[in-house]
Amino acid sequence: MRSVEFKVIETDPPEYCVVAPDTEIFCEGEPVRREDEDRLDEVGYDDVGGVRKQMAQIRELVELPLRHPQLFKSIGVKPPKGILLYGPPGSGKTLIARAVANETGAFFFCINGPEIMSKLAGESESNLRKAFEEAEKNAPSIIFIDEIDSIAPKREKTHGEVERRIVSQLLTLMDGLKSRAHVIVIGATNRPNSIDPALRRFGRFDREIDIGVPDEVGRLEVLRIHTKNMKLSDDVDLERIAKDTHGYVGADLAALCTEAALQCIREKMDVIDLEDESIDAEILNSMAVSNEHFQTALGTSNPSALRETVVEVPNVSWEDIGGLENVKRELQETVQYPVEHPEKFEKFGMSPSKGVLFYGPPGCGKTLLAKAIANECQANFISVKGPELLTMWFGESEANVREIFDKARQSAPCVLFFDELDSIATQYSMFLVLHVFLTVLHVIYCREEAV
Repeated sequence: MRSVEFKVIETDPPEYCVVAPDTEIFCEGEPVRREDEDRLDEVGYDDVGGVRKQMAQIRELVELPLRHPQLFKSIGVKPPKGILLYGPPGSGKTLIARAVANETGAFFFCINGPEIMSKLAGESESNLRKAFEEAEKNAPSIIFIDEIDSIAPKREKTHGEVERRIVSQLLTLMDGLKSRAHVIVIGATNRPNSIDPALRRFGRFDREIDIGVPDEVGRLEVLRIHTKNMKLSDDVDLERIAKDTHGYVGADLAALCTEAALQCIREKMDVIDLEDESIDAEILNSMAVSNEHFQTALGTSNPSALRETVVEVPNVSWEDIGGLENVKRELQETVQYPVEHPEKFEKFGMSPSKGVLFYGPPGCGKTLLAKAIANECQANFISVKGPELLTMWFGESEANVREIFDKARQSAPCVLFFDELDSIATQYSMFLVLHVFLTVLHVIYCREEAV
């Protein structure tokens, strides 16, 4: 028996339907080629959400030189050769590069950093040269180098001769690209400071674009993209879900939607017989992802960028703390109001406080107060004990301080609680650690971040 594959383009009356023996199917038009259909399913700008500003910059730097090179020729300037995208894993760097290539119709050549490495002398550099040669033959083209930090680390810090040669080869190839060869190089990394600085100058990677963690509006865009083909109940509030997913990147939100759908399927497992070849149409019609499924999925998922750090929303409330009414009121005014009503602070030109110091004897409720205010704000809570940041290696303690603040920024709004702060903020021998701590606090104050 021969099977025929077809695509549903319209159903009447509902948006979602089940094909049954009595379903009437009307066919029209010419058969569609599989290659054309696959191209229609490729990633486009509509499939990328939460990065509107970044997409505008990327289209300006990539799409304009590829589509309209005469613009740069008429004004007498050279178009950019390369763009470096950096951000946490899952933020959409590869997706953006593929979307730009598909929308511009450019030839797309993807280089996964570790794949070009070879144990044979000279073969790694040869693989890199072949990639650039093929891209130039198929111009206009985009060369996408994923995990570029793995093949182009800082030469003074790498111990292998192969890595140094690959960096030198990449520098030579980028310098060798003709200004109007219609070839753009896009690099992606989550560690931009690990890349050799020679690559980050003008004429090689001309622009560096931060593909960071999306804000609430960006998360809502991503959720709408991932749920556009899902069967949702009427009670699903995507705006509320976007508000509750602090620190989630695009991949985390995709995983959240998948987990919510799996929760819906698990509920029906009691009435589904896995041995049957087909599932009853009534069961399929009754399935829809509800808000409860999303809430259950939220309880079992965490932002991928923060899994190595203990980030939690505590379940401690003001009712769990006896007394201390004046302290509670001050905390509400200092911490809770700026998080819940940022528009009012902006309206009156007020800058919210960025730090609160608790002091008192052991057991008086300092940690409990910090957890309670984090819960009341529905903010993430990161608890760090001062001595945990200190190591015997030079410079590592300061790096730990910077890293913990970076994690807090990614999960904003966030309450960062330093227990036993005196262990890192008093000793003169800890001067460098204290200096970094104060610097990061000053940066947060200037940027008005919700940490």
